[in-house]
This record gives sequence, structure tokens and C-alpha cells, in this order.
Amino acid sequence: MSKGADRYAHPLPPDIRQVAPSMGTASHISQEIPVQPAGLPVAAQGAGSQACAIRRTLILSPTLQNFGGIQRYTRTLTHALEELFGSPNVRVLAADDPKPSAATGRLKLAPSARLGFAWRTFSEILRWQPQLIICTHLSLGPFAWAAKLFTRSPYWIVLHGIEAWRELPYWKTVALQTADRIIVTSNFSREQVMKQHQIGSDPMSNLPCTLDDKLLGVTPANNVGTTGRYPNLSDNQRVILTVARMDASEQYKGHDVVLRALLSVIEEEPKVVYVIVGDGDDRPRLESLVRELGVADHVVFMGKINDSELVALYQRSEVFVLPARTVLDSRNPKGEGFGIVFLEAMAFGKPVIGPNDGAPAEIIRDGQTGFLVDPEDSTAVAEALSTLLANPAVALAMGKAGRNYVTANYSYVAFRDKLREVLAI
Repeated sequence: MSKGADRYAHPLPPDIRQVAPSMGTASHISQEIPVQPAGLPVAAQGAGSQACAIRRTLILSPTLQNFGGIQRYTRTLTHALEELFGSPNVRVLAADDPKPSAATGRLKLAPSARLGFAWRTFSEILRWQPQLIICTHLSLGPFAWAAKLFTRSPYWIVLHGIEAWRELPYWKTVALQTADRIIVTSNFSREQVMKQHQIGSDPMSNLPCTLDDKLLGVTPANNVGTTGRYPNLSDNQRVILTVARMDASEQYKGHDVVLRALLSVIEEEPKVVYVIVGDGDDRPRLESLVRELGVADHVVFMGKINDSELVALYQRSEVFVLPARTVLDSRNPKGEGFGIVFLEAMAFGKPVIGPNDGAPAEIIRDGQTGFLVDPEDSTAVAEALSTLLANPAVALAMGKAGRNYVTANYSYVAFRDKLREVLAI
């Protein structure tokens, strides 16, 4: 999945009941509940006034000390499960290790961390006897698979994108093929996983990412657009926006394609400025390209920013663009597993321009909420940008349609209701 510009710095929400990453057994569990035989339903109050069967659910997650796409998905999933099954019946066990690689999606646990997490996982499972285990990263699947051999506890694995589009080690492949359910965030990922790992459609379920609507309530910063801090961004400029990391390993995101497209856009609209939010080790290459193309007066590198500045830029922009390419290589795939920034832009009422293949193409309704273009064709990107800038009424209508589409299909309520369907409750 896309993780934006790593701009978030939110603490772990208090509603996630995380088991402390210690080597203890039962002493670190904060809540005691009676242990029921697995599979025996007990009435519990779910979301609203609807009654759901209690299903003790243990979530195995990468570290929650950082805040990225996987952490946000884990938070949303946990909150939804707590509403459906009751808070005492949902627990999170997080690996005490660095977050997954943004470039490859891989989670590499050090041997000591792997051993410690295995100990804590088995201790928790034997003591609490969960009726369902959900791994929010593929690398944690083997732990649930091993546990199932001894406890018969059913388990799910959540796949976010490129980490599952590649060839996998034996133990990950077995864990994936043995999982009781595989959750994907896009139909594109579903197709790639089925093809790459010879998995049928029966265990596959689509549970897309959801919009973090807290961002919509953030007060916008008032310093965006002032000549003092950003000399190339004045109040009368027409803003094109991209929010994405600039890592050398993620050049597929297409910053360079937009920069090349900018040349012809400027000819038609001299007041346009391309604002790039995010940072990374590929930034010097892109800054050099800006100088080479002679568009330095029309590009602003914002770097990492806070949420209030991001909100101000979403509001200030007229078009959001991210022509991210998808490269299907069994050894080194690249591409967006979802594209959460498209949801954010549409939620702020902005028309979006994205790739005509890969997972993001599922989010954008071509000609209705934005345009789908060949992500390697700078001319096509330029034409889409010029069309929207030259027709503000069309851009406004697309932005409104996008906001309605996101609200209807990618809200938290939509996520929770879809989860209820997957759980068959």
C-alpha cells in the first residue's frame, strides 16, 4: 500500500489494546476474561445495537511505534473488531522491530526479535485461546501457521501489495497457502497473489484501506503560500500537488514524469506551480532535473510537513497527480499496493490524475473523479493537467464526485460493514 510522505507523527491510539513487547507470559495481559472453548459463541454487543457472537481475536502486527500505512490499517481493523466483538475480545501483539521496508514491503525481524515474538505469540495463544488470529503483515504469517499446527486456531493474513507480488520463501508460501482467509486491499493484488502463488479465489477477500477522516478535521496552517517560507508559492499561483516519498528505490512514483509534463503545461498556464510533499534520497536527482528542464520557478519541494500544512495544501491545490508505474517482476516488483493519497485528495474535493494500470486505477473513475493516464507518457500527463486547469468547472465537478465516492466507499463505516460481511456475522 502507498504510505504518502511519512508525514504522520501520531501516537498509538489508546483504543488499541497492545500487549507489551516483553518476554513475559501472562503477567503483561491487562485484562482478564473467562476462556471459552474455541468456536462456542456467546452473545455480545457489537456496533450500535446489533448483537454479534464473541470471537476472541488476536492481531499479530508489525511495530506500532511508527505510523505508516500498515499501522493505520491495523488501527482501523482493531477499532472495527472492537466494535463488532467488544473491546475485551480483541488484543494486539506487536513485533518489537523496525517497520516494514517502504520499497519492498518486507519485514525483516532480527533473530532475537523473531525468537522473542514467537515466544510471546505462543504464550498468548496458549493462555488466551483466541478463536481467530489475524496477521497484518505477511512476514508474521508463519507464526500463525505454526500455532495452528498445535492449537488449530484459524488465521488470516492481510496483504498490502508488493510484499506478496514476488517469489516467497518456503515458510511464507506455506503460511499463505494454508491461511483460512487472505485479505487484500485491491483486486489487482488479489489477481497477482492468485497467479504468483497458485491460490484459488475461495479464501480471498477484498477489504480496502479506509480514509483517515481525522485529517479532514485538522485546522489548516496559515503559512502555506507565503513568500517568506516558500518563495515560489504565492497566493496567485495555481497549484498542482503530489504527496509521495522521493526514495531512489521508488522512482516508479513518477515525479520525473510530472516534471517533464510541466514544460508544456507552463506554456498554457504560466502561473502553474508544482508542489511536491515528501522527502527521500532521490530528491537531489529530481532537483537536478528541475534545473535541467528550466522549471525551477514553477516547482516547490516542501519536504516533510505536518498535517496542518498538508491540509492547507490539499485545500490550496487544484489538481492532485501521482502517475505511479507498476512493474511486475517476481523478484523485484514495484508499484502502489493501494494509493491512500488518492483518497485523501478526493476527500478534499480535488480531481486526481493517476495510472491506468495497477491498484490505483481501481480508486479513480476515469472521466468522473479524475483521469487515468499512461504513467510513462509525460505528454498524456500534460494533457490531463492542462484539461483540468483550463476547465475549472469540470475540475470542480470531478472533485465533488470524488468526495462523494470516497465517502460512500472508503469511509470507516464502509470498512466496518465490509469486515462484518467477511466475518459472516
